[in-house]
Amino acid sequence: MRLTRVAADGTRSPVERTLADEVPIAIEVNGIGYAVLMATPADLDELAIGFAISERLLTADAPVEVDAHEAGALGGWIVRLTLDAAGAAAVAARVRHRTSESSCGLCGVENLEQAMRTLPRVTAVSAAEDTAVFRALGDLRAFQPLNAETGAVHAAALCAADGAIRLAREDVGRHNAFDKLIGAMRLHGREWDGGFALLTSRCSYELVEKAVLSGCPMLATISAPTALAVARAAEAGLPLRVLARADAILAP
Repeated sequence: MRLTRVAADGTRSPVERTLADEVPIAIEVNGIGYAVLMATPADLDELAIGFAISERLLTADAPVEVDAHEAGALGGWIVRLTLDAAGAAAVAARVRHRTSESSCGLCGVENLEQAMRTLPRVTAVSAAEDTAVFRALGDLRAFQPLNAETGAVHAAALCAADGAIRLAREDVGRHNAFDKLIGAMRLHGREWDGGFALLTSRCSYELVEKAVLSGCPMLATISAPTALAVARAAEAGLPLRVLARADAILAP
């Protein structure tokens, strides 16, 4: 896109910039419209699968079918997931909770309980030393081609115990990037194998929950955590490394 650069002294000059795409992605599960995400239209099968895992609709060994196609004149995409009977029951239960949100004031209590459901304990153990996080930080830029073009997208990376980056995904949304990584691992049979996840974002409680539900043994982020993220991680036994910079990291 052609933009105008305005300097501090007021001079103007034309520049060409590549902008990141952001479009609506409708996710349907077993024929039910479940969610619409604003995301970068790439790796959408992985996005939908990772999202289903994060929503507790899809377990590690359950079968899943996925089909993605453009929504024509609407300008977005539709991704259809087909889950087994257990997944279908989970979808029906979640839809009932969502429907109840507008039916009465007291239903909010039930919705809050859903939002703060107990997390399972993390059983996997990361073998990564803190030096591995520094190695991954140093190598991450090479796995961010879209961000190199646009400067506007997040990345999520699967890192080995020694800090080598094995797999990475990008998206305009930090949650989407992590879901894409989780989905890619599921589709391609990749495991955490004593490694960790590195995210180019702050450490929010949603990202902690995605890490725990994907079996991640340690989560590292380049920005600060929220208090709730630290509390939820402690509840689940998930080690955190936050404010990860080239010279230092923090371990809550």
